[in-house]
Amino acid sequence: MSLKATHPPDTPLYPIREVSRLTGVNSVTLRAWERRYGLIRPQRTPKGHRLYAQDDITRIERILQWLNRGVPVSQVADLLDQPETIETPTPDAGDWASQRLQLQAIIEALDLPKLEAFYYQSLALYPLSIAINELWQPVVLSLEAKWAIQADQLVRRTLEAFLRSQVGIRLHYANQATRGPLILLNAMPDDPGPLWVLMSALMASEQGYRVQMLDHSLPLEDLPQAVARLHSSMVLLSSGQRESDSYIRQALPKAAETLNVPIGVCGEVARLREADLRDSPVHMLGDDLPQAIARLRPLLRESGVL
Repeated sequence: MSLKATHPPDTPLYPIREVSRLTGVNSVTLRAWERRYGLIRPQRTPKGHRLYAQDDITRIERILQWLNRGVPVSQVADLLDQPETIETPTPDAGDWASQRLQLQAIIEALDLPKLEAFYYQSLALYPLSIAINELWQPVVLSLEAKWAIQADQLVRRTLEAFLRSQVGIRLHYANQATRGPLILLNAMPDDPGPLWVLMSALMASEQGYRVQMLDHSLPLEDLPQAVARLHSSMVLLSSGQRESDSYIRQALPKAAETLNVPIGVCGEVARLREADLRDSPVHMLGDDLPQAIARLRPLLRESGVL
């Protein structure tokens, strides 16, 4: 198969920014799929700008389908031209489990140069929702289970500091570039660190929201003032812990009744406490962070923000 795409002269062609908007795949990832794996082959203008035809966009959608079925990007090339009914293959040594083990080993070794390289590679090769679901969230869960048995404050704080820096930079520029609703993202009191808040902030920013992140828990009684002064459209609480009965069953529903914006909960706490808050004014968004952030839009639409 030729590595250079050719299309009839009258074929509509789209620049990379438009393709990114249509598919939800950022331009960095589209370039990585082309350069590293040859998954897509756009045409080029005389000045070198990429132009994509509709069949390129269809191919990108097929790539996403395989990635969402758990196939690592390194295995997708051999599957793209197969019938859609083909079974998902058994992953090889480059599968998600292997990558998760590698990421956890890098974190526990405190190898910051490798961690930075892994972070940027994961966000370049995969849409953020897949990188979070398949790599970062499972590794955080694994580490937190391990720390519950034997605490390792050095590893935890080093990872938190790294992600705080990376996510903070991303939020700074993303908040300036969008006019989307402002989400006030607050940690819960029993969470020993901001890992879930940081992942939630990253995901919310990717979906076009402005994010004001508070990685230390703001008391619930201060939320109305925070919403008013920051002009927030919604409060989102996140935690990897179960949180106390009094906080979940009493304080949180009471706080939700005093707010004039929706209040949602995501992270492990949403899975652990779903039954406790099912009939309350608090919106339980689930522990799957990409799905949780996707559920914000209907809530904001109901509240008249969108």
